[in-house]
Amino acid sequence: MKTNNESRDNVAAIGIGAMIVFIALILVAAVAAAVIIQTAEKLQQNAQTAGDDTADNMAGKLFIDTAFVDTADAGNDYMVFVKLAPGSEITNIDQVTFQMFCENGAVEGDSDAGTAGVAEMSYVEMDGTALVGNDLMPGTAYRLTIDASGGDDCSADAVLTDDGEAQLYLHVSNGGSTFETFNVDDDTAGALVV
Repeated sequence: MKTNNESRDNVAAIGIGAMIVFIALILVAAVAAAVIIQTAEKLQQNAQTAGDDTADNMAGKLFIDTAFVDTADAGNDYMVFVKLAPGSEITNIDQVTFQMFCENGAVEGDSDAGTAGVAEMSYVEMDGTALVGNDLMPGTAYRLTIDASGGDDCSADAVLTDDGEAQLYLHVSNGGSTFETFNVDDDTAGALVV
């Protein structure tokens, strides 16, 4: 009889060992699943954030169509034809600033005509009418006049006497930035620079 009882004890021990291994496998699988789910959620959040940032930067910016030496102030100002990017919202001109870099240095400015000593820019609609309430509307083209002679001189006549190039950046706050290189071969009124 002792032999028979010993046989039953061995079978029970094997069953308990298998159950312990089974529970351990379930715990390991649960931990691995939790790590995979957490990683997938983190990747999804990162992708969503990157997508939103990209959409904001692309939709909240100005496209430069073409640019000339301004006919009203030949040799100093630039006339730039711009349009809001597709998908943009109404943008106030106070949210737009510019930077221009040339051999003489850098010129920065905004649309605030009351700021002394700062280069300015002004907008009109393509037909020459003034803006309605200082807002740039999506789908409408605008003529932007940039005074680049404030501070370090990046006006057309100054750029022409140097290397003939100036880099323009248009920045929209909470939006994107646009970059364009002006190649100044002629500083007479109406000369094409882009």
